[in-house]
Amino acid sequence: MSAPMSSFGAVLRGWVDSDLAYSFRRSPAVIVSAVVALTIILAAVLAPLVSPFNPFNPAAVKLMDAFTPPAWVEGGQLTYLLGTDDQGRDLLSTLLYGSRISLLVGFAAIAFAAVFGTLIGVLCGYRGGWLDIAVMRIADVQLTIPNILIALTIDGIARTALPRELHNEIAIFVLIFAIGIADWPQFARVARSAALVERHKDYVSAARVIGQPSWVIVLRHVLPNTLGPVLVLATVGLALAVLAEATLSFLGVGVPPTQPSLGTLIRVGQSFLFSGEWWITFFPALTLVLLVLAVNVLGDWLRDALNPKLR
Repeated sequence: MSAPMSSFGAVLRGWVDSDLAYSFRRSPAVIVSAVVALTIILAAVLAPLVSPFNPFNPAAVKLMDAFTPPAWVEGGQLTYLLGTDDQGRDLLSTLLYGSRISLLVGFAAIAFAAVFGTLIGVLCGYRGGWLDIAVMRIADVQLTIPNILIALTIDGIARTALPRELHNEIAIFVLIFAIGIADWPQFARVARSAALVERHKDYVSAARVIGQPSWVIVLRHVLPNTLGPVLVLATVGLALAVLAEATLSFLGVGVPPTQPSLGTLIRVGQSFLFSGEWWITFFPALTLVLLVLAVNVLGDWLRDALNPKLR
């Protein structure tokens, strides 16, 4: 057996025997949540391969099949397992592609918030002084404002400052920035608290004694030891970021209609909810609820599993 394969086997055995894996195996709710989250994520990633139709291909849209109910309801067709929407698009295919956009925005936004907030927080916690005071006061002020209002403000500024065509082209990036910049203070405060503890430890003092530059100490020593709580916060934050994207899209200020996410599908479907076409909004809403609930359960489990006081 080659050295890389042997190393991989050792790592795998170490994971199987770890306290984290033991805690995972003993939590049926966590296992179910992991299966649900992984299924939705894989289905979204593989949407071009597993979806029955391409809902964004005009040639595949049949207006005569609009408002077709699910296959098990009277009037349904096996061709459209979950029915069709008001434009005749297959709802299952639209769900897969919509979940893809929601997850893309959620992952990118929380990654941006985590990287930006963690770097700022670690720097403030290690250096202290006026920089720490100024940045933390800005974070405190921002934390008093609901994230959705911050995201709405940023999106409104972008719509006002940019031409409509340009905004439609970069709408997803604007949405990622809006959600990410609204979430960075939480990561900054968590990383700062961890850095305040780490900077007084012996290994940091030893690094200073041997003459290592401050930026090397921060990046090589302090930052890696602050990633545990940041990872937990990012797991919970992913669900909130997906929910924020859905909220903004439901309000009509998220992704453009040509790239509908789960929030856009729910907004479109609620217009037909009381006319009897319940499936148009029910299945996107159900997918969003299952995804957010599963990720939240995983985040809560990870927080408890990594907390040494609860072991």
